[in-house]
Amino acid sequence: MTRTRDDAPADGTEDAVRRGVSRRALLGGGLAAGLGVVAGVGGVLGAQQISAAHATDETVDLSRSIPFYATATRMPQPGIRTIPQRYCVYMTFDLAAGAVARSLQVLLARWSAAIAQLQAGKTVGSVVPAAGTGAGQDTGEALDLGPASLTVTVGLGPGVFGDRFGLAGHRPATLAELPALPSDRLDPALTGGDLSLQACADDPQVAYHAIRDLARIARGTATVRWTVLGFGRASAGPDQTTPRNLFGFKDGTRNVSTDADYAKWVQAGTDQGWMAGGTYQIARKIQMNIEIWDADDVADQQKIFGRTKVDGSPLSGGHEHTTPDFAVKDAAGASKIDARSHIALAAHENNDGVKILRRPYNYTDGLNQYGQLDAGLLFLTYTNDPDNFVRLQRRLGASDLLNEYIAHVGSAVFAVPPAPAAGSYIGEALFA
Repeated sequence: MTRTRDDAPADGTEDAVRRGVSRRALLGGGLAAGLGVVAGVGGVLGAQQISAAHATDETVDLSRSIPFYATATRMPQPGIRTIPQRYCVYMTFDLAAGAVARSLQVLLARWSAAIAQLQAGKTVGSVVPAAGTGAGQDTGEALDLGPASLTVTVGLGPGVFGDRFGLAGHRPATLAELPALPSDRLDPALTGGDLSLQACADDPQVAYHAIRDLARIARGTATVRWTVLGFGRASAGPDQTTPRNLFGFKDGTRNVSTDADYAKWVQAGTDQGWMAGGTYQIARKIQMNIEIWDADDVADQQKIFGRTKVDGSPLSGGHEHTTPDFAVKDAAGASKIDARSHIALAAHENNDGVKILRRPYNYTDGLNQYGQLDAGLLFLTYTNDPDNFVRLQRRLGASDLLNEYIAHVGSAVFAVPPAPAAGSYIGEALFA
């Protein structure tokens, strides 16, 4: 496997990088190949279908780098509109009891400088100290791996905007802890946080290295609250085919993909002050009852999702990207797409037009205490108003046929400031 970075376009923009890369086909592998659970679930699909998917957009270029700093006003941080990479490491933090506003400010500045280095494929400092003794500033496990399209996205939780840090006056009107939602089975150890880091890359070790070293930088100011290691993207960018979740179904076919929808449903507007150009991140750890699902009749599985399992077309007919027709009936007069199916309850046509940007990943934690697969979906979504997610989840949590097979066990919400300009840092406007 050859990893070089010498062919990145000079202008450094994300689009230009995508245009200019030489497409060295580096198929799959990495973390996914090392996880038997993935192979087991994926085994329900034919080998021919899996090969067909890889032949199109499942190639990656590990020399590709994503710029960290904004080149225009009100640009989102990388990792939101960036074409979804293959792996994700997600971590939230609690600010230490002794942390003050200055501590937070310094941490955000240090994180920003470090993330810029990491996304360029560089270290955050010396791996071996000049004196030859002592701990290195960078842990070194990503040396020679290349940038691998790494992005790190930083979020600020509701707790940041209390009186403790003197930032209460900056709290966005739409930012608050999520209310209790139907079907919640939240574990307090997997819920909340003052800060979040979402590291995504096409090499799992590059993403892990980024989170590891950023967590080291945070020591003394913040402590880790919960984390999830994601693999197998469960959303698609404009030029990607729709991936499958661990239930074997295509997931996120109708994701936000146009500039118009992004501006309307994801990007915070100028009326949101320092958050203009930013957005809000909602993280949900959704546990899947995989063994029970695997025993279910496929016809019932398709009824639950409202789509066919192999090609992802809606049960009303057509192909994957055909707009579902929720009114069409079968010969017996019943709706072809059950009103309690996942796609019916999530469809923007049935939710006053509401859309959210999905950026989820599959995850596995091995086996649970009963010896069953402990796996599911790290559901990461972006919206310009967290209440959009709340509205959707209230309907899904109350009626979704899928609820028999899933449980929301982790949850958090964060404000995600816009990307900083060169020479600045994330959230700097808060401290002006």
